[in-house]
Amino acid sequence: EIIVYAGAIMVLFLFVIMLINVGKETAATALIQKAKALPFVLVVLFSFNIILLILWRSEGLHQPNTISSVGGITAIGEALFTKYLLPFEIASLLLLVALIGTVYLAKRRVS
Repeated sequence: EIIVYAGAIMVLFLFVIMLINVGKETAATALIQKAKALPFVLVVLFSFNIILLILWRSEGLHQPNTISSVGGITAIGEALFTKYLLPFEIASLLLLVALIGTVYLAKRRVS
């Protein structure tokens, strides 16, 4: 279910990118000029993570008894909507404010 939530956040960012109306090639080329080293950095980080995963093997990650004793999705849901309701709502409001601010700044620049 975490993958579903991550996908939903990616779709949210996709809508934000669509709403900011980046239709000019000059803005895209300037961004590409600034981010030439980004693919290299990402490949190095990804390779480093893969090497760490290969070298560091922990047998404790795949023990069903340990996983079932901790809880599951039900326990996470209960914790989010009881004990951690206020931080959860604050995080959702911060995401909403960031989305609205992005759209506002993009619309103001176009006008």
